[in-house]
Amino acid sequence: MPRAVPKTGSFNYGDYCLWPEDERWELIDGEAFAMAPAPTRLHQEFVVELVAQIHPKLAGSGCRVYVAPFDVRLPKNDEADARVETVVQPDVAVICDSHKLDAKGCRGAPDWIVEILSSSSAVHDQVRKRALYERHGVREYWLLHPIDRVLTIYRLGADGAYGKPDVQGLEGQTPVGVIDGLEICWPDTSRRIRT
Repeated sequence: MPRAVPKTGSFNYGDYCLWPEDERWELIDGEAFAMAPAPTRLHQEFVVELVAQIHPKLAGSGCRVYVAPFDVRLPKNDEADARVETVVQPDVAVICDSHKLDAKGCRGAPDWIVEILSSSSAVHDQVRKRALYERHGVREYWLLHPIDRVLTIYRLGADGAYGKPDVQGLEGQTPVGVIDGLEICWPDTSRRIRT
């Protein structure tokens, strides 16, 4: 019998692993955040389009692409997995250090994360997760606004902080700063992903 998952308190990855598999949660600094049960079709179309372009271009690079649900554990130090208080499930994550990958997912910061915004996740992704990814050293963070067709890109500077974001429309090509030679080609107006 699945146990009810409490919504308040302080949790870690050990707790998270005991929760029902049909519920999706993220932990940020021990606080549990329920995820929407299923993303929209538009959201999924963007995920598929991105991964279809990213995956073949990573061949031979040592980098791997993963999509949610995929656990990314972000430890504060070198604590055991069960004690890690931050576990997120980015929509798209690219990891170039194979030592970070294990059977459970990823332990440590991915090189590049893409989050596709929805009305229920916009504040969480733009504020809380942006600060989290910056603090843990995610080198490039993309926030994709599917309805407005706007992309916001944060890149980690030498000072370990995200500088002023690059904001652009979803048209033409967008180079990925952390993967040499990788550009995302946005569908032209005749092929646009529809709402």
